[in-house]
Amino acid sequence: MNEWGAVLAALLPSVGVGLIFWFAMRAIINADRSERQALARADADDARADEGS
Repeated sequence: MNEWGAVLAALLPSVGVGLIFWFAMRAIINADRSERQALARADADDARADEGS
């Protein structure tokens, strides 16, 4: 059983860093998606405002 403990101790840091990287990338991608949607809405509002003028 001591061998499995050593294997887990060796893999745990890599798995932890991988999870942190995954959460960070997910947050960046979601922020980018939200910003693109907000810019599309702003452009659509500007286009509607230009049509009315």
